Amino acid sequence: MATPQRDELPVAGLTTGQLARLLGVSPTTLRSWDRRYGFGPASRADGRHRRWSPDDVAMAQEMCRLTATGTPPAEAARTARLRARGADGTGVPGGPGEWPPVPSDRTDGTAPRAGSGLPLGRVRSECRGLARAAVRLDAEEVRELLRRAVAHHGPAVAWEEVMSPALQAVGRKWQSSGEEGEQYVEVEHLLSWHISAALRHYYLDAARPRRAASGLPVLLSCLPGEQHTLPLDVLTAVLGDEGLTVLMLGGSVPADALITAVRRVASLAVVLWAQTSDTADLALARRVAGARWGVRGARTQTPVLLCGPGWHPVTDDAEPSELTHVTSLHDAVRTLTGLRRERPAR
Repeated sequence: MATPQRDELPVAGLTTGQLARLLGVSPTTLRSWDRRYGFGPASRADGRHRRWSPDDVAMAQEMCRLTATGTPPAEAARTARLRARGADGTGVPGGPGEWPPVPSDRTDGTAPRAGSGLPLGRVRSECRGLARAAVRLDAEEVRELLRRAVAHHGPAVAWEEVMSPALQAVGRKWQSSGEEGEQYVEVEHLLSWHISAALRHYYLDAARPRRAASGLPVLLSCLPGEQHTLPLDVLTAVLGDEGLTVLMLGGSVPADALITAVRRVASLAVVLWAQTSDTADLALARRVAGARWGVRGARTQTPVLLCGPGWHPVTDDAEPSELTHVTSLHDAVRTLTGLRRERPAR
């Protein structure tokens, strides 16, 4: 979110539309804050048009920052007003210029309100802030919150305690709200795209110093017809944090292309993702496990890991001996880091 200096703002103040563009929110959001919390501009131009002064702009920016970090909107509005007055030395508790404390997670044993209309339950404040930003389609705030979550917690914790709960809440809202739930489809798409981007950025840049350049890569692929690549983006980022290199083929990889890649690349292991039983092709997985790479006379097979809920009904009765079925992110990471110790780079 851009933060202009006071001397950069128009003397007459900003219109609601101008401030909405500056903050990356909708004008409706600003008007709603005014109706619900009395959080609006103090003056009108010519007695008609509402104008946001530099002090009003500062309060609105603080309101956005607080709601994005998980503070309920009513409390955020009160705190933003107090902080603005405190910065002017008008007697906020603690002395002129000293900000009052920001409310933290509730400790009374009750589940905190999401403030986003999503059924979040008890989650990290970053998750509640992410949900609020996603529901109002504030792409810049979503991006920044995800960046901070991954940088601070690492990709595994950020996924399990911030990203995944927000996505699951959107999915539950979508499925249970009838026609109203249709309004959350775009929220899920926005959130999924930005989560994927944040995790890929972390792997490509932040995790680069931890990856062993000489190690065998892990080949990740979705099976034909499978478009759900986000779980593999999560695994990629976590493996990068563990010092492993990843070769990501993406979604819905044709069978012949997958076999060709396995034969061409000396990989530590092949991970095959299936979200549903419709895409969990056990025959293809066996073909991948049987594919060999290397020079003639010294060809080697690559271990194959089956990941995703789609494999459960396929492999529960008789799991093929040449395949390894992993049931969680931690299980996959533990298995792959164990293979690295067993199979050093050649």
